[in-house]
Amino acid sequence: MFGIMKWENTMITHLKQLLTQSNHTIAVACAHDDDVLSAIIQAKEHGIANAILVGEEAKINAILKQYPTHTFRIIHEEDPHEAVKQCIQLVKNKEATILMKGLVDTSILLKHVVNTQDGLKASPTLAHVAVVKVASMDRYLILSDAAMNILPSLEAKVHIIEHCVKVAQAININPIRVGCICAVEKVNPKMQCTLDAITLKTMNEQGVIKGCIVDGPFALDNALSVEAAHHKGITSANAGLIDVLLLPNIESGNVLYKSITYLAQGESAGIIMGAQVPIVVTSRADSDKIKLNSIALALLIAQKK
Repeated sequence: MFGIMKWENTMITHLKQLLTQSNHTIAVACAHDDDVLSAIIQAKEHGIANAILVGEEAKINAILKQYPTHTFRIIHEEDPHEAVKQCIQLVKNKEATILMKGLVDTSILLKHVVNTQDGLKASPTLAHVAVVKVASMDRYLILSDAAMNILPSLEAKVHIIEHCVKVAQAININPIRVGCICAVEKVNPKMQCTLDAITLKTMNEQGVIKGCIVDGPFALDNALSVEAAHHKGITSANAGLIDVLLLPNIESGNVLYKSITYLAQGESAGIIMGAQVPIVVTSRADSDKIKLNSIALALLIAQKK
């Protein structure tokens, strides 16, 4: 579906093509951040969304002076907790399509998102889901979890797969092949992730996990390379063709995600799934391009609901 190409602007171009609505609005909590506002400006210039900026008005306006042709609704709020609460309310009132983290601690934002009375939590498990692309691969990959779940239980992995499937459906992956990634491709009673892989595969075969094909355990090489799978004598029809990488813990997810960005020069988008709307929670070290990609991905998933 996707040939090997120069990476510049390919993801945002592809995601824009999939967006069918133009009346999206982003609620940005603590919006007084240069990179965040740069991404918001680019989202507006690409015609994919407007934004409501909640935060310190003077700081927001100081940054926006760089972009004199763009105007936004600004809600002044100095307290980060209150800023997040106001953004959540904007989403609940259907004034905003998605929620985005600005210059506020992720822990503060998620504390209010998961609040049982006033928050946005929709699933027992929230998870970070990333879409990535590197020049050496002929397809987009989805991986989880690089930022949220430290050592997900079997039950949590079921929910994470469901989140990944929604993302895969949004970017038109079909069929969706989920690979349970471990250090080895054989079941080892001392490695819980290999036992979980067999259980998840069985649950998928029994119809408990729907909308995808779950297989594994796979090591990363035989999940992504048909040749590697052949050399290792793996006979699964899904070996080498995996689209969704279910990582066993946060260390492996985080290292792989950052390796794609910093070593492979790949492009990425990352969002939090499991709330009533996708949440853009990027690292402060992420570029405005990653933030823009993440905005587009979140909007795409929100419009599919």
